Amino acid sequence: MPPNRSDLDPFDRAILNLLAGDGRMPVTELARRIGLSKSPTQARLKRLEAEGVITGYRALLDPIKLGLAHVAFVEVRLTDTREAALSAFNRAVQAVAEVESCHMIAGSFDYLLKVRTADIQSYRRVLAERLSALPHVGATSTYVAMQAVKDEAF
Repeated sequence: MPPNRSDLDPFDRAILNLLAGDGRMPVTELARRIGLSKSPTQARLKRLEAEGVITGYRALLDPIKLGLAHVAFVEVRLTDTREAALSAFNRAVQAVAEVESCHMIAGSFDYLLKVRTADIQSYRRVLAERLSALPHVGATSTYVAMQAVKDEAF
């Protein structure tokens, strides 16, 4: 059975907090910072990975330096919300590289997408050619972000 938050002790939480800040931290440094020796720290790390608490490691990229400064949030309303339609939309939206995140929403629309492009013209093309063509899309509403006040991965 996968752990829940209450199953994590202070050492586990310390490991997770440190790795969230620096996923490349060597085990010896991690052990030193949490106050355990290398072997139990490594065992805890392997357990957290095996239990799926740690799902992977990745490089965080600066989208601005990659020329992707334009962020838009898009409300999507589907014409059909039966399970087959939702599944079709879910599969298709995975293939749109410009969609940074997609969340099914309980509210007046069905999905909220975060879309990142170079500029408004690029976004307009993505909206017209890719997003509007996704299965069962009936309507969209776009909100352009002016500034990211807080934007971090968990």
